[in-house]
Amino acid sequence: MEKMLGAIGRNGRKAVAGLLAATLAATLAIPAEAQSTRSRKFVRDAETEALLQDYVRPIFKAAGIRANSVELFLVQDPAFNAYVPSGRTIVVNTGAIIDSKTPNELIGMLAHETGHLAGDHTARLNEQLANAQTMATLGALAGIGAAVAGAAAGSGEAARAGSGIIAGSGEIARRSVLSYQRSEEMAADQSALIYLKKTQQSAKGMLDTFKRFADNTLFAARTANPYLLSHPLPRERVDMIQREATASPYYNKKDPPALVARHNMVRAKLVGFSGSMDEIMRRYPPSDTSLPAQYARAIAAYRNGNSQAGLKILDGLLKAQPKNPYFWELQGQINLENGRAGQAVPGFRKAVSLAPKSGMLKVLLGQALVETGDPKTTDEAIKNLTVGLQVDPNMGIGYRSLARAYAARGDIALADLATAQGEFAGGNYAAARQHAARAQKGLKPGSPAWIRADDIVSYHPDKPG
Repeated sequence: MEKMLGAIGRNGRKAVAGLLAATLAATLAIPAEAQSTRSRKFVRDAETEALLQDYVRPIFKAAGIRANSVELFLVQDPAFNAYVPSGRTIVVNTGAIIDSKTPNELIGMLAHETGHLAGDHTARLNEQLANAQTMATLGALAGIGAAVAGAAAGSGEAARAGSGIIAGSGEIARRSVLSYQRSEEMAADQSALIYLKKTQQSAKGMLDTFKRFADNTLFAARTANPYLLSHPLPRERVDMIQREATASPYYNKKDPPALVARHNMVRAKLVGFSGSMDEIMRRYPPSDTSLPAQYARAIAAYRNGNSQAGLKILDGLLKAQPKNPYFWELQGQINLENGRAGQAVPGFRKAVSLAPKSGMLKVLLGQALVETGDPKTTDEAIKNLTVGLQVDPNMGIGYRSLARAYAARGDIALADLATAQGEFAGGNYAAARQHAARAQKGLKPGSPAWIRADDIVSYHPDKPG
């Protein structure tokens, strides 16, 4: 290509190379779902994650997907959206939970994303993008050849025609990818409807959600070129969903009241943690004395530095629901973050007893026990942190607390190993190898701890297998 560009001079090289780069960039920048999530603010919350898991578990089963093979991530974003950035991940915006009026609305959206997972749409989209890039590149090279020939013959029209071929090939490639995306979106919709029927759930929530999307994009869709959209036309999509949804024998089936109550509590919690005081007051005015409203106000008070007011509201919530593990968790969190680790421990202990399968709650209890500085609770802290991290290995604070607990007990090698595991979980592989190598020096060769350290030392992300 350099030889061909050389024949049309400096200005021509710049123009054609720039057009080629722009064409390929436009072709590759199409899928919104392929956007990087690195800059997004991820949120961890045991209550919200437990609810989402309960929503997707039957859907995954209907789709033939193992629940433990897919990671669910929560992102602080007010937009009503969820997406699949990879073949084993679903990202859910907090806005999708907050603004879903019923569990069924959110379940419908999750069923759609499950359709993308089951169809392996991310991997197939990457193949389409690679094919589009090849198509655009070959077309661009043909255009460059025409431009070179035109320049050599002194024909300005032929040179301009070559530039047109470059731009046209990129547009053809782009439309090819967009067409593929539209077909996969429709396929995900159809799969979602099947999963909902198999699990004997209504598709009304899914219909309501996509009606909302249609209303939001109605004006733009009126003037849009349907061949330049990555999703089907809103009305076309809603019509298909409505036909299938209303034909289901479960269309009028309602969400269980207990599930609705949990959903509303999580919505209030997310508003309390992420919303402004104006938003909290708008959604939960003083006249609203419901448990969700009190939950949001307790969190808002604590967030705004009035922990005692938050705890007072929380006392009322605990009287109403003494077996709610997440009320006890919040009590522990408020005390821990205000330097009262000793007072935080009972709340976290109660939370763990009520939700014993939650790794996150065990980690939080272990952290509080370490923060007390009481040597009598070191073994309890290590036990909870170890078990909690086995269930939920993505909690960095857990490894840091575990390292402190081991160091307090005098087990320096195990403290180094915990630090190495934390660095590894955070993707800091060089630091992880350094701490793991140091840990190995104090560990018995061949022991389980030594082997874990050796796995980290031997890991190189740039090498296959």
